[in-house]
Amino acid sequence: MTYAVIMAGGSGTRFWPKSTKEMPKQFLNLFGDKTMIQETVSRLEGAIEPENVLVVTNDNYVPIVEAQLSDVRKDHIIGEPVAKNTAPCVAAAAAILNKMDPDSVMVVLPADHQITKRKAFLDILNTAVETAQTEDSLVTIGIEPNRPETGYGYICYNASSKMEKSGNPVYSVKNFTEKPNREKAEEFLDSGNYLWNSGMFVWKTDTILKAFKKYLPDVYKLTQKLHASDLSQSDINQFYQACPSISIDYGIMEKAETVHVVPGEFGWNDVGSWTAVHELSDKDENGNSTGGAKISIVDSSQNLIHTESGKLVSLVGVDNVAVVETDKAILVVNLKKAQGVKEVVEELKSNPELKEFL
Repeated sequence: MTYAVIMAGGSGTRFWPKSTKEMPKQFLNLFGDKTMIQETVSRLEGAIEPENVLVVTNDNYVPIVEAQLSDVRKDHIIGEPVAKNTAPCVAAAAAILNKMDPDSVMVVLPADHQITKRKAFLDILNTAVETAQTEDSLVTIGIEPNRPETGYGYICYNASSKMEKSGNPVYSVKNFTEKPNREKAEEFLDSGNYLWNSGMFVWKTDTILKAFKKYLPDVYKLTQKLHASDLSQSDINQFYQACPSISIDYGIMEKAETVHVVPGEFGWNDVGSWTAVHELSDKDENGNSTGGAKISIVDSSQNLIHTESGKLVSLVGVDNVAVVETDKAILVVNLKKAQGVKEVVEELKSNPELKEFL
């Protein structure tokens, strides 16, 4: 049986003030009628049913997940007592699923990505599942790059290793590269055998547990202890408290010998900043995205307005600006420097008088 594991523990600091510690990015409605995590589960319909979805999140967010994903079984919502990056998340989910179903295949998906071409995505996902089942390898989904992006990691694949699964090409992976500088990113784009690392993975639970045994043996021992337990919250807490903080990319994927990648183009965006929200939102003839807000715009273009109060927002002679208003704070940021919002959050964390605005 194929299961989905939704990673939903992030804090979404680049989306302050809309994203807060009580309600981070993955639980927000930034596009359409559904929140990002609801969209993530919804697009799996027909491939993986809600009863076969597990969600791993911060234990403080478990009630939010239960409210937003009413079709997901409550005992499939795993609360992390402490953030330990993605490897412990994957390890815990693999141990739980393997106990439930020794022949299980797990599809690992971030909760906060945007995908606009659902049919194309499910086609690629089907190929990745078939590859994981037949090749006994770790499979990742790579995104066909269309620009020399420096904000993503890259996957280099062996073009001569091409095989087909369900009508789509599959390649063996040579190596993973962290976020490159502009010059390197241009080289990667020109080479033709690099893909963006989407952070989406597919593997048999037995295969990924063997990889933990080889590359992260201490974590593997903890998975075996969890596997043998009653899977109570206390058991899960003990597992996380004992785990190191490490990413699945660094801990496993960059070291593993048998890794395959399925290239895809399905309108993917990791929605990493307010800039991405502007790019993905509906806009007027001047490139302004207003989200239904009451606005008055004069000689202004390529702006994003997100408000909650219903107050009129007027822009005069400004370009490439995001105005984000909540009941507690107002953010005005140059969209070309939207990544800097994370620095604002760090400043708020360090100032006792401003922590209440996080």
